[in-house]
Amino acid sequence: MDDVKSLSHSKWRCKYHIVFAPKFRRKEIYGKKKAEIGKILRMFCERKGVRIIEAECCPDHVHMLVEIPPHLSVSAFAGYLKSKNSLMIFERSANLKYKYGNRHFWCRGYYVDTVGKYEGTIRDYIRNQLEEDMVNDQISLKEYVDPFVDVREK
Repeated sequence: MDDVKSLSHSKWRCKYHIVFAPKFRRKEIYGKKKAEIGKILRMFCERKGVRIIEAECCPDHVHMLVEIPPHLSVSAFAGYLKSKNSLMIFERSANLKYKYGNRHFWCRGYYVDTVGKYEGTIRDYIRNQLEEDMVNDQISLKEYVDPFVDVREK
């Protein structure tokens, strides 16, 4: 109960796991862009008074474990975060405008789940998500079989 926050007339603990992806699930979040997107997300969270507990930018999606004050709805926060973030990304990376047409960097939807008692589990999941994605990519590369090559030709 030590993480319960209080306002003038209420006590609250509102933690959410939010996942959103770039449009067409393009693998745009890497290297320098990953660091920039992380800074932009932190900046907008601070503006709204949202605390980032854990976050990870994977190549084709973003996981965030956040604590959102009760006066701010989750949908309003996700919409704010994605819209302002995409404007800032396009401002900093002019070449992305050609890939994403009319300035929509993120997919329309997002995934959100309340955390409840499982904060530690979700935190570990987010921390290990990038490593799991890399392992899965390596497995799929090793098991790739070209259907157009006859096995007997090898």
